[in-house]
Amino acid sequence: MPAKSFSQLKSDGQQLSWDRSDIEQRCLFPGNRFTRVNTLLSFLLAVVLTTGFYGMLVAVSGSILHRKFIGQGPIPPAIAFLSSWCLAIVFLKSRKLALQKRCVRMQIIPDEPDFVLSPSTVDRVTDRMLKLVDDPKNFVLFNRIAIALSNLRNIGRVSDVDEILRSQAESDEAISESSYVLLNGFVWAIPILGFIGTVLGLSVAIGEFGSVMSASSEGADALLPALKKVTGGLGVAFDTTLEALVAALVIQILVTFLRKSEQEFLDDCSEYCTRNIVNKLRLLPFENSQEDL
Repeated sequence: MPAKSFSQLKSDGQQLSWDRSDIEQRCLFPGNRFTRVNTLLSFLLAVVLTTGFYGMLVAVSGSILHRKFIGQGPIPPAIAFLSSWCLAIVFLKSRKLALQKRCVRMQIIPDEPDFVLSPSTVDRVTDRMLKLVDDPKNFVLFNRIAIALSNLRNIGRVSDVDEILRSQAESDEAISESSYVLLNGFVWAIPILGFIGTVLGLSVAIGEFGSVMSASSEGADALLPALKKVTGGLGVAFDTTLEALVAALVIQILVTFLRKSEQEFLDDCSEYCTRNIVNKLRLLPFENSQEDL
């Protein structure tokens, strides 16, 4: 989609508002900066999702899912809750990322083909940016540009702008990577829960072998109930492992696509800054003379 010019956006009466557009703000929670997710909101969404999932299982009692997740101990509910928490984080991050991507389609540089970015024209660009968004510091792209323009206005060294943009790009990538810490922890914990369920199920099965040996001497009528307890323990062991591995696989795929999309967005931001900021810079005579020296 081509970038909308300043005049088009102004005529449409559009301004990108963090307070009105951020999904966390709209849910009456403090909106975390950029694509970071509010932990409390994601936790509450996970509770809602888990409750809805188990409500659905109760409605379809007798189904395979009902037998796998109800009456099998504490591990299946824990897997369902952590999986729901991951899905809540992925959903919130995807909506916040979609909001950030809208900035790349905006044009803050004047439409004049001979426009040159210098300390004397910084205020024009800044004013246009403030008319497009309510607060640049809440948007990855415009925060990066605002920091570079502030340095250009205060110090006046055009040659420093590119370096500042690169440094800020590295900082944004670090912030993006840190926003996945909780997700990565949950994706690691879900299979571990499955393995714990396996150990618990096997311990139950092994513990019942004593009953099997005792029942074998009492005849077939006593042996069958004892064998059911053993197979029940083995069923819990294998079911929890399967549930955890399937959940971890699905979530890992979703996280991979989300991370790819966010990385592409950061690359688009760097390309935007190069095309609209760096390529519009012109060294001042004083700076040219300093470089010659």
